[in-house]
Amino acid sequence: MTACNLKKLVLGIVGVATLTLSVAQSAEAKDWAPDAPVSFVLHTKPGGGVDVFSRTLAKELEPIIGQSIVVVNAPGGGGATQMAKLRVAKPDGLTLGVNTVTHLTGMKTNLRGTFSPEDFEWIALAQIDPIMFFVAKDSKLNSITDLVELAKANGGEVNIAGFGPVGSMQNIGMAMLEKAAGVKFNWVAHQSTPDIIAAVLGGHMDVGVSNLGPTLSFFEAGRLKGLGVLGDKRLASLPDMQTFGEQGYNVDTSWLQIRGVFGPKGMPMELQQQIADAIHKAMASDSYQTYARAAGVQDSDYGPKEYSAFIKQMSSVAEEQLKAAGIIE
Repeated sequence: MTACNLKKLVLGIVGVATLTLSVAQSAEAKDWAPDAPVSFVLHTKPGGGVDVFSRTLAKELEPIIGQSIVVVNAPGGGGATQMAKLRVAKPDGLTLGVNTVTHLTGMKTNLRGTFSPEDFEWIALAQIDPIMFFVAKDSKLNSITDLVELAKANGGEVNIAGFGPVGSMQNIGMAMLEKAAGVKFNWVAHQSTPDIIAAVLGGHMDVGVSNLGPTLSFFEAGRLKGLGVLGDKRLASLPDMQTFGEQGYNVDTSWLQIRGVFGPKGMPMELQQQIADAIHKAMASDSYQTYARAAGVQDSDYGPKEYSAFIKQMSSVAEEQLKAAGIIE
């Protein structure tokens, strides 16, 4: 799949008005009514973008389904710990997971042969979220160009902190910049965004990579400084930070982070649709929308049929990007 086609895919991103319409259209369907508390199993530690999304969604979802939702952080192995828990869970809707693009790249790299998209049911796409590069406020770096020049001067001895191993979504974003700029950086894998922020603020890492959400309060406090965002447009919450393209680096801007909900294989389609409807209804709430707009993410109303097709296509895109980055053959 080409980048152009991927951009057509993400046109499924919608605003709250469409979310509300989608929920209303399925109002006659039976609502999701679990008979016990629901677990959201995450592949990340507390405090990152996935964690903030999951806890915000859970708060709005609980009154809709009449059950409590327990967020379980299960980091490790680039998603292996979480996916192992989901694969053995009963397909009754009581154990769900939140996924990102890193799950798909992991299935092509370090988790190849261990997990595949066919091992799970892909229930709902919720968010699209661009990544950005940032530094501590007192850093001498002020732009992507400064970062590239530093790498050239130091022979690539610039430490960049991001989530996941080589081949993760953020690592590929860095590899794409390396290729566009003709330089090399030193990737340092971390298990959560809070760990990345702490490493940058503590002076242990030169640059951090993340989505905006978990870093926003640090920008608002004047402790972080943005170098550039990998996207078509600047972030509304950080309008002074230029895109990579504005700084002269031609990087594929369709390489975006996603957040969706998936579950064990064998879950009935009717139940999957009920869960997706409840999730999108929760996302239409004022509280969720306030969080989503501040975090700079975009909403999606994809249910199980659309999301399963999307995952299949995104998996192909991930393989293309991994090959382009020289990570797999």
